[in-house]
Amino acid sequence: MSASRARIHKSAQAFRSIGEAAGELGLETHVIRYWETKFTKDVRPIKRADGRRMFRPQDLDALRAIQILVHEKGLTLKGAKSLLAEQGVAAVLSGAATLGTSPARELQKTVEEAFRSDPADVRDDKLQDTLVGLTDLKARLDAVRQERAA
Repeated sequence: MSASRARIHKSAQAFRSIGEAAGELGLETHVIRYWETKFTKDVRPIKRADGRRMFRPQDLDALRAIQILVHEKGLTLKGAKSLLAEQGVAAVLSGAATLGTSPARELQKTVEEAFRSDPADVRDDKLQDTLVGLTDLKARLDAVRQERAA
């Protein structure tokens, strides 16, 4: 990139190439392409005649929301897609989106708390409780899988 080109600043409403979008979001271009295939409702860049993708401001907002949900909140792509469908991109970007509580998420919190506490006996008790919870969760998941298979 030439020095004169590096000094050009696009307005917030300008379309971005995939490289510019990746640079702005701190992502790799292949990640953006992959998310584009998974989030077809939210990320729909304009494709020029030469095949280049041009990302609109709403596409960048959707990509930012996905990045927050996946990289910061730890959701899976499926979970992020579901949350975006339910609450929308604006709710995620504003911080108003609420993550549902699930048995798995509660167990995740318990494990995090167990590793934050120093005493080994407290950690062992918490880990034992977590193991019991995970075993129970696995049994419930197996039951659901068997119901669906039948």
